[in-house]
Amino acid sequence: MTKMNIGMIGVGMMGHGIASNIVKHGHSLVVLAHPGNQPLDTLLAAGVKTVDTASALASQVDIVLLCVTGSPQVEAVLLGDTGVLKGIKPGTVIIDCSTAIPTSTERLAGVVSEAGGRFMDAAMTRTPKEAAEGRLNLLVGADEALFAECRPLLECFAENITHAGAVGAGHRMKLLHNFVSLGSVALIAEAAACAERAGISGDVFIEVLSKGGGGGTALERIKPAITDKDTSGLRFAMSNALKDLDYYTTMAEDGHCARAIADGVRQTFNGAVKDSDPQVLVPELVEILAQRGDAN
Repeated sequence: MTKMNIGMIGVGMMGHGIASNIVKHGHSLVVLAHPGNQPLDTLLAAGVKTVDTASALASQVDIVLLCVTGSPQVEAVLLGDTGVLKGIKPGTVIIDCSTAIPTSTERLAGVVSEAGGRFMDAAMTRTPKEAAEGRLNLLVGADEALFAECRPLLECFAENITHAGAVGAGHRMKLLHNFVSLGSVALIAEAAACAERAGISGDVFIEVLSKGGGGGTALERIKPAITDKDTSGLRFAMSNALKDLDYYTTMAEDGHCARAIADGVRQTFNGAVKDSDPQVLVPELVEILAQRGDAN
């Protein structure tokens, strides 16, 4: 594979794994220095460079990977006074791996095109563990030619890559995925809280669901929280879950889609954020809902 000059903005829990795998495949990497980054020691030791502005980063690379929190951050890092578009070169590819509002994605793709660049959304699923292992799932929105051109890079850090459609389709599919995933977690967490208050042991609850219609990835990820109060099975902050559900309900509203269940799931996470630290992990939802019963 041809070695590429890559820039990366957002080296957090997911981005650090992506960056590590890009370096392992021999590509040149420049990252934006930011307080939200995970420690960069191993990356710096491997030859990764840092810059202080997004515009400086864009001026040095051919591909810019974004792995930030959401649409406001993507817009700021692209359009700001020292943003990517201030330093972009003709033909530069912007790959947005963030979770974003699709209408914002489509608008930004047009702005990037007007500036001489090319845009792709490549939303991620799975967890920081798979990111570190180079085994993410990617949901891509791009034209066929750009997808084919960038696929070798995506394969450096992804196991399963799905071309969902044109620009914006990757972010739409990510929101659909996260609604189903987080909705399943919320449903199981609420049932587990009810089981706890009814005196049903967590082990029995898990055993029955896993052998029946309640089995699956969502159950496995919050199983340790139900049986052992261990929330490490799903390293995803409650605030990020609420943000994703906000984005989903916005997308559903824009499309005049049914969303009664989505509204209920969103209210569950919104209440959990208000009742706890927004940065607690999603599996904490089980205990938050169990404790909420004491207040009723």
